[in-house]
Amino acid sequence: MRRQRKSMNKIKRQLLAGPYLVWIIGFIILPLFMIVYYAFTNSDGAFTLENLAQIATDANLSALGLSLWLGVLCTLICLLLSYPLAMILNSMQIKNNSLVVFIFMLPMWMNFMLRLLAWKQLLAKNGVINSFLVNLGLSRINIVNTPTAVVLGMVYDFLPFMLLPIYNSMTRIRKDWIEAARDLGAGNLTIFFKIIVPLTLSGVISGVVMVFVPALTSFAISQILGGGKVLLIGNVIEQDFVHGSQWHTGSGLSIVLMIFVLLSMALMNLFAKDEEGGTHLW
Repeated sequence: MRRQRKSMNKIKRQLLAGPYLVWIIGFIILPLFMIVYYAFTNSDGAFTLENLAQIATDANLSALGLSLWLGVLCTLICLLLSYPLAMILNSMQIKNNSLVVFIFMLPMWMNFMLRLLAWKQLLAKNGVINSFLVNLGLSRINIVNTPTAVVLGMVYDFLPFMLLPIYNSMTRIRKDWIEAARDLGAGNLTIFFKIIVPLTLSGVISGVVMVFVPALTSFAISQILGGGKVLLIGNVIEQDFVHGSQWHTGSGLSIVLMIFVLLSMALMNLFAKDEEGGTHLW
């Protein structure tokens, strides 16, 4: 009887996992298999590495370099803004942490394209910001259709993904640890670098990965706020698939971009393991 019950429970669990398995196969494994197939074949179906070698062209290297630079810059700005903000929110001792999460996730409920179009109107030559500056007697700023506008859009869109992991890691720091450190004569800098930073490192690494990966692969932000004048590697891949119908070239560039993403994630995980192994309170 017990064996029958165990077998029945096992079958039920397998049936419950069925829809997730169908989802994974249909929306992850099969699309990835198609990308790999197109990346390593030509129009005749023969094996080739020419599609991956397209990344070595001057235009694609320039787009990849700009994507890496703007992705790193966006990640650093989000980190510099999120860390002190997370410390301020944590010091406010808000009883309901879910309220803080709700406030920062509320703008994300609005459509992504609508938010980008709103920023485009704000930054336009005759937009709200420039009209306000003109009324104050100041000169206009022309940052729309520039890399600055693209970075601003990235920071606006990805900032919650950096803030929330850092804030959650800070809320887990016990106050008695801080008080004990102060009783032992530790100053604010010692507490910050010896206690707060090591204990929030996991949140920082999670935030860095969650911001850098979408910033590196982004194409809609540069297309709208960059006005087609800021060409990222995501825009090149999007043009190959949608406008040029060059699925083989687009798949090859996608594989190269995927390699960069996996390497960055592996580097972050390696750094996290090293810090975890060497982290100590004193």
